[in-house]
Amino acid sequence: MKKRSIYDPTTQIYSSPRPPLQLPADQNTSLTDFLFRSAASHPDSVALIDAESGETMTFHQLRFHVSRMAHNLQTELGVSKNDVILIVAPNSIHFTVCFLAIVSIGAIATTCNPLYTVGEMSNQISDCNPKLIITVPQLVDKISDFNLPLILLNNGTDDSSSKSEKKNVICRYSDLIAAGAEEFEFPADVKQSDTAALFYSSGTSGKSKGVVLSHGNFMATSRMVTTDQDELDEPKGVSLCFLPMYHIFGFAVSTYAQLRRGNAVVAMERFELEKMLRSIERYKVTQMFVVPPVMAGLAKAWPAISQSFDLSSLNLVFSGASPIGKDLMVDCAKNLPHVNILQGYGMTEACGVISGEDAREGNRHSGSSGILCPGVEAMIIDIETFNPLKPNQIGEIFFRGPNVMQGYFNNDEATKQTIDDEGWVHTGDIGYFDEQGQLFVVDRLKELIKCGGFQVAPAEIEGLLLSHSEIVDAVVLPYPDVKAGEVPIAYVVCRDPKSLLSEANVQDFIAAQVASYKKLRRVKFVDQLPKSPTGKTLRRELIAQLRSEAEACMQTHVEPKSS
Repeated sequence: MKKRSIYDPTTQIYSSPRPPLQLPADQNTSLTDFLFRSAASHPDSVALIDAESGETMTFHQLRFHVSRMAHNLQTELGVSKNDVILIVAPNSIHFTVCFLAIVSIGAIATTCNPLYTVGEMSNQISDCNPKLIITVPQLVDKISDFNLPLILLNNGTDDSSSKSEKKNVICRYSDLIAAGAEEFEFPADVKQSDTAALFYSSGTSGKSKGVVLSHGNFMATSRMVTTDQDELDEPKGVSLCFLPMYHIFGFAVSTYAQLRRGNAVVAMERFELEKMLRSIERYKVTQMFVVPPVMAGLAKAWPAISQSFDLSSLNLVFSGASPIGKDLMVDCAKNLPHVNILQGYGMTEACGVISGEDAREGNRHSGSSGILCPGVEAMIIDIETFNPLKPNQIGEIFFRGPNVMQGYFNNDEATKQTIDDEGWVHTGDIGYFDEQGQLFVVDRLKELIKCGGFQVAPAEIEGLLLSHSEIVDAVVLPYPDVKAGEVPIAYVVCRDPKSLLSEANVQDFIAAQVASYKKLRRVKFVDQLPKSPTGKTLRRELIAQLRSEAEACMQTHVEPKSS
């Protein structure tokens, strides 16, 4: 029997049909404890694999390294409970060791995109005031200006890591795991409610904020992510992680949750299509978590891929970060008929997950984000009356559950605006549940285009654009208009760079399917859309360009060009 989110018409609250979460009764449990208690039954199984070098680490070795590093952070470097430690590094198996060691002693891990400029890093560092930074040799020059102690994450393999040559470097990662007690008991005073991490939101819609996540949040997410695997009684698998570990999707979902279940995690430094495919083949990867651009890349390059790589081990591809069109999912499913192609919905404030398609049902390709995760409740709220809505009515998505953040760091006002007195998180996302209890995410509340008194949801038009056989990616944005206030325009990426698709073709295609106020006023053809490292289209960047263009056109009274 197919499961559906349960709707209570009395309260108009949706709840999860999945089994209840099984979390530790002992409140003095850290996320590190939770992981290694689970791993006690398989200490010699492989936990981590470096995709490039093939270096492996068993669960026993992982615990040993985490224990050594945790002990030395306390005894040698004076790290105490609630101290903040910043990790600025690409993916590696040692990134995971550092994160687990930090939180195991009650300190707080925060992460940062290594591609950030000094200015971008400065905002986060000023906000969270870290005690020290863990980084790689290539980033030392950029980070040294902050005048904070540095731990070099190079495992002793880089001669350039010499303390005498590197300003502020106090030790190397290899130093912290080379000496110390054989067995270090993790502190018993770390509680599930204690802060484990600060993950800064992407800031694609404004200044980034530090999302405060507890140990309990991570434990809940780890159970939510793997519930379907457990119900299906699947054997331990191999998960490929190329999503950045500094992002909640990359660490909480694609790394920690997999390790907690006993799956091996193959760590790739960054996404490259060919390297990803080689890793799947080499390590017999069974599952991977992806973002829409990866799905688009797979679909586009499939003729060459199918002749060159053995992907028969793969059985699950789960997409998140932003919705993808069902046509793209269908394309990928046709290419990989033995693989479940699923998608879900989450956010940093939910420690990564809110809903997901049910692997037990197989491929549905409805375009939905699935059913609610275990322990999660949701409502759909009218954006004007603030009343709860029934199935198939569109409004703002509210949710609550054990995965809800503790708040925004040093920002009580933003916290109050996001989490209400009853614990509901106001997501700012627009969506609805259908009569089957499937959640559909339609758009961002702040991204609605206000056109002549009407509201246009960009995601609706984007979905239609992606259903066109010649279009592989698209974004719909507001363009200033004297009469209407704003009008929708589109940036479009064609599947074939030599496509003869014209602006008029695209406009007619959309016009035949929507009300007049939703028609595209302009279409721009581009080779690619600007993306964040997690695969989200950088709308603000494009909107800023459009506004500058509109202002210039108004000053010169010149009609803007389409493409």
